[in-house]
Amino acid sequence: MTERLQKLLSQRGIASRRQAEKLILGGRVTVNGKVAEIGQQADGNCDRICVDGKEIGEVPRCTYLLLHKPTGVVSTCQDPQGRKTVLDLLDDSLKKGVGIHPVGRLDAGSTGALLLTNDGNLTYKLTHPRHQLPKVYRVWVRGIPTDDNLQKWRSGVLLDGRKTLPAKVFRIAGKAVMAQSNGAQSNGKTDTPSRDDEALLEVTLTEGRNRQIRRVAESLGYPVTALHRIKIGSLSLGKLPRGRYRLLRDVEVAQLKHEADLTLPSIPSKI
Repeated sequence: MTERLQKLLSQRGIASRRQAEKLILGGRVTVNGKVAEIGQQADGNCDRICVDGKEIGEVPRCTYLLLHKPTGVVSTCQDPQGRKTVLDLLDDSLKKGVGIHPVGRLDAGSTGALLLTNDGNLTYKLTHPRHQLPKVYRVWVRGIPTDDNLQKWRSGVLLDGRKTLPAKVFRIAGKAVMAQSNGAQSNGKTDTPSRDDEALLEVTLTEGRNRQIRRVAESLGYPVTALHRIKIGSLSLGKLPRGRYRLLRDVEVAQLKHEADLTLPSIPSKI
């Protein structure tokens, strides 16, 4: 059966569908010795498909990991600047040949829950612009946000001429929230603000625009001093130590896929 090349490359764990398009546009993919084109279809069982001259293998077993990303690590597979990536935190057996990649990103200076997988279909759904799986963050800001400004954040703030989706934002200063997530610290932050002019917030988003929390907080006059993600949908960071990862349980994978299907229509057949 023939399928689009970007789907085949995603199934093999070579790249996400969007990254696969870039590989094809860059002339790095061939089918039976000929340079591939966007929109081209192939049969993964019969055709010889190569990336950079290397033939792609069989569909690998899907792997799902939850990582507690530390600060200073970038959420990419490779970094042109030579910085440490999230793949550098994995065992060697997971780094090569299975296509593990991060689903979405956390800024280098942010910490917390990050999903990694080689399941291209799930990655597509979770990173689609229309996807609305809620993610929960602990956010330290400079200054004490007023109720009016918190309400503005909840209602939506203009970024690049487009209003953000409604968000849940609460002040939780004084609660031992970080102790509930293995006493995690971000940039030296503890469970409560370290200074009188700082506040600790809980923010729940259903969209993931570039540096959204930092930009919204800055626009309201409360710069972020630390940001820590504790939850992705039903998937909680729990007591996972910083810099470590674990395999998701079957029930967690099933629930995550169910949530992804609830928040996004099925993948179009033309993709």
